[in-house]
Amino acid sequence: MQIRFESSPREVPQMNTDTLRENFLVENIFQPDQINFVYTHYDRVMIGGAIPVNNILQLETYDALKSQYFLERREIGIINIGGRGHISADGTSYDIEKLGCFYAGKETQSLTLASADAANPAVFYLLSSPAHQKYPNQLFTKEDATPVTVGSVETSNHRTIYKYIHKDGIQSAQLVMGLTVLQTGSVWNTMPAHVHDRRMEAYCYFDVPENQRVLHLMGQPAETRHLWVADRQAVISPPWSIHSGCGTSNYSFIWGMAGENKDYTDMDAVLIPDLK
Repeated sequence: MQIRFESSPREVPQMNTDTLRENFLVENIFQPDQINFVYTHYDRVMIGGAIPVNNILQLETYDALKSQYFLERREIGIINIGGRGHISADGTSYDIEKLGCFYAGKETQSLTLASADAANPAVFYLLSSPAHQKYPNQLFTKEDATPVTVGSVETSNHRTIYKYIHKDGIQSAQLVMGLTVLQTGSVWNTMPAHVHDRRMEAYCYFDVPENQRVLHLMGQPAETRHLWVADRQAVISPPWSIHSGCGTSNYSFIWGMAGENKDYTDMDAVLIPDLK
């Protein structure tokens, strides 16, 4: 587990490319037969990845958490972006297809991750936040998420949004989570941009074609910065930062938030002409 501390809007404009990437880009969490996490001090959210190939992976705690087990005081959202997988939580098993989401609540003592086929393994993206209340474990398919298509071809942002963990979906203490799939020919996500100072956010880009990239925009609206992001890489977005992107091809991304509330629509819009 890697630990990352907060950066304020005062020092971020002074960062060069390498320093920006060291602080905000999560590059190598998806490794075969490993569970890897980045612990951020933005609302103490943990960003993780796991690819069970030859082994069943057990979610273990870390010394830095000072807990008897990982979810003693935490909750976790898990989205599969690979082949069919299996999740076991406190003895109950769940099959999870690509784009399925599983939520495990506070006080879930045992959680394991496995693949149905080692030749086409599951790829699990993990997002965990502290939890003050216990909610039941639950699995959603992508159909359960009541997908909504928004945007248009004319503005290059025709996309389908799947909302999983939010106040009208899977219940949680503070975690909000879902994903967006851009249609062929569309490349812009979350444009016009917004910020929400009540919550941090993390993006995980996936299904980015080989040799293609996503240009992720961050920073304050009048002081933007950017990161070039590859397939299966994530970005930490501070509450004061915009979080938009434009790809050299269409792609998909998982969005996840934690903080003051669970209202998906709680955002402060930024007009496109105000971006600098």
